Amino acid sequence: MGDSFAKIKHEIMKMVPPTLFFFVLLHAVVIIRALMVKGTGISLPTSVSVIVASLILGKAVLIANMLPFINRYPDRPLIWNAAWKTLIYTVVAGIFHYLERLFDFWKETHSLVAANHELITHINWPQFWAIQILLFLMIGNYCVSAELGRVIGREVMKSYFLGPRVDVPPKWQQS
Repeated sequence: MGDSFAKIKHEIMKMVPPTLFFFVLLHAVVIIRALMVKGTGISLPTSVSVIVASLILGKAVLIANMLPFINRYPDRPLIWNAAWKTLIYTVVAGIFHYLERLFDFWKETHSLVAANHELITHINWPQFWAIQILLFLMIGNYCVSAELGRVIGREVMKSYFLGPRVDVPPKWQQS
């Protein structure tokens, strides 16, 4: 029983950083969306739906990190893995973003095909792509930070941001 609890605790702790990141990110997107559609009468997601979406994306990152092809370039400069993960996570976020809009239309039409047709004809494409660009930039920042943390270590990264600073590891001093 203790081993199972330790494993669950370990998995939850690995999920906390991306979940918190996406919690902040998605609230920023909701605020930007609210400013973009102010006065149009369009309903926006609540904090509860943002929390659920952050948990889903945090778990998606955890699962994606277990896939064999996610760390495709571990021995190359960090930009390779960061760019690859940014691409994958952005595509997944784009799918979630599209499905969120599709769900709104499905509630009205009760047919997936009709909802998709309505979505394609009535979606505000500039707004959709503006949010996708924001997500791409924010996910890119997450991936760069995560890759840097993977290389220098969690404790060193934590000390650089929260203090007290630890000494530079000896292997860095040699190069």
